[in-house]
Parts: sequence; C-alpha cells; structure tokens
Amino acid sequence: MPPQVPTVPPSEIPADAVLLDVREDDEWVAGHVPEAVHVPMSELTGRLADVPAAAARLYVICRSGARSARVAAYLNGNGWDAVNVDGGMLAWAAAGRPMTAETGADPAVV
Repeated sequence: MPPQVPTVPPSEIPADAVLLDVREDDEWVAGHVPEAVHVPMSELTGRLADVPAAAARLYVICRSGARSARVAAYLNGNGWDAVNVDGGMLAWAAAGRPMTAETGADPAVV
C-alpha cells in the first residue's frame, strides 16, 4: 500500500460515509455495502464522472484493501479526498457492518 494513502478500519467509518467499491462485477453482485457506488478498478479511468465528487471524504473499498489503496492514491492525486478501507470487504464483513447482495442470497465476500 502506498504510504501516502490514509487508511481507516471499517469500525471508524461513519454511517453516512460515501463508499466507492472498486471490485469487479461478480464480487459486487455477491455482496457489497448498501448505498456504495460501484466503479470497478478496471473501469476507473473511463468512468471518473461516476466517482462521487461532492463528498467531503470518499472511502474506497475492495476485497482486502490492496486495489482500493491504489485507487485512493490515484484519486488523491486527482483532486479527491480519498481514504482506503483497511482490510476491505473482508474486514467490513468481519466487523458485522451492513451488507447486501444482488442475488437475493445472503451477502458474501468473494
């Protein structure tokens, strides 16, 4: 993880935070944070208009925190105030934070 990227554990993320999920579509469908914005890392540069710009702080999440750290570093270099979610969705789920799935099944981190 780049040292200049601020990182926060899921337990310290406010309930009204704006989250950007950068995982791929299959990961998102299996389970994600309700109200999160989904822009896969592989599509980020072509979809910057979809990245919330109005948020005072943007929390970036992936499965474990590696992809989101790279995305947060990129966004911070391009005008956003982005923070990496330490441990990603694995830590989010372990902390018992809310999740939903697009399949109707119990949400899971894949």
